Amino acid sequence: MDFTFQVLNNTRSILKQIIENNTLEDLNKVPQGFNNNIIWNIGHVLVSEQLLAYKLSGLDTSLTDEMINTYRKDSKPKGNISQTEIDEIKSLLLPTIEKTKKDYNDTIFKNYNAYTVSTTGNTLNNIDEALQFIVIHEGLHYGYVLALLKAIKNSK
Repeated sequence: MDFTFQVLNNTRSILKQIIENNTLEDLNKVPQGFNNNIIWNIGHVLVSEQLLAYKLSGLDTSLTDEMINTYRKDSKPKGNISQTEIDEIKSLLLPTIEKTKKDYNDTIFKNYNAYTVSTTGNTLNNIDEALQFIVIHEGLHYGYVLALLKAIKNSK
């Protein structure tokens, strides 16, 4: 699992850099033809990892219920979010993955409630399968963020 956590850490580091290298306006912009924005996608990967790893293991997440409800599956941006909220998302990207890695190595993920993901139709039966899917999921949203960046830069 070390490689899995290395990929997640690298992806999260890239997403953090995207937050740091773009304006509040660009992070909140929903370009024509899209239904969400950069910061929603980044918040969504943060929330999804916590739900797929912790919630389905019957454990508490590191996120507030408000954040979970704002960025969970089937949600959409409800308008522009503040720099304070963006800073909170940025500050959680790396520590949450570090905590998940520590908790995984400490074997706290003992139980798992099987869950079928809508994107691929696969059923996650344990934390190892969840972590493998989380890598794929974060990669999909990283690609979506890159498409959003390109659309935003081309519209200027």
